[in-house]
Amino acid sequence: MIINGQTLDLACGGFKTVYTDAFNQAETHYDKIAMTVPSSSRDESYGWIGQFPQLREWVGPRQVKNLAAHGFTITNRTFESTVAVKRADVEDDRLGIFKPMFAEMGTFARRHPEELVFSLLKSGFTAPCFDGTTFFAEDHELEIDGAKVEVSNMQAGTGPAWFLLDTSRALRPIIWQERAGYEFQSITDSSDPHVFMNDQYLYGVRAPVNAGFGLWQLAYGSKQPLTMMNYAPARAAMMNFRADGGRILGVKPTVLVVSPELESAGLQILNALLTEDGGSNVWANTAQLIVTPYVNG
Repeated sequence: MIINGQTLDLACGGFKTVYTDAFNQAETHYDKIAMTVPSSSRDESYGWIGQFPQLREWVGPRQVKNLAAHGFTITNRTFESTVAVKRADVEDDRLGIFKPMFAEMGTFARRHPEELVFSLLKSGFTAPCFDGTTFFAEDHELEIDGAKVEVSNMQAGTGPAWFLLDTSRALRPIIWQERAGYEFQSITDSSDPHVFMNDQYLYGVRAPVNAGFGLWQLAYGSKQPLTMMNYAPARAAMMNFRADGGRILGVKPTVLVVSPELESAGLQILNALLTEDGGSNVWANTAQLIVTPYVNG
């Protein structure tokens, strides 16, 4: 193959097509539990997290909620993946051998949010959220009827973690923040220092993104065994969650997230019509099951 601007554009276009096709076909679940927020700067502040604009009877003047009461900032992180293709391989028209590599690049780029979002969920037992307490904690503080009360959204234990989430609302338990999408880039100009010195072309992906915690009231984490006996009180606890002031939030779990080790237990609770002793399974179809290895550990 003669190397010129046209042939390099064709090669790059072919690589990008392979990348894009794989990117679009990869299966993901992160968007089922996270709300996507576009970012216009290197970080975004979520001062409104923790404030609930519920209705009240209009007696006297309006009561204005201060949406800056809970400061919480998510700073974008820049991620990249870069590969090199020798000029000799382009000259010899060996582009086909690189297609699987660019397909994998597309698949990994598409699944990258999956890794960040579910890994963050896993870290919720040790990482703080907007109220300064760990995302899953036994002592989230609320003010109800003028008194401070502590509310738990977790079951302590030593087993593999599982998570109940309410993903039915505009607000979600996790925030997925994007400054830009996953951009496919290339350097093929023969006058570029890298191309000139190394006789190879560079192709890569760049993405300034990050994940952060949303509302703890929309999530429940457990390290107790995944059984109907533990699933039931976790659901009940979530549906009783309140906002500051004591108003019921109307939370209803819609998703159960488990690691591969707990897939069988999750399927038994959510999909089986009968319990193990032959009785009716009252918890069948009460949530959607998501199985992901990113919540391991």
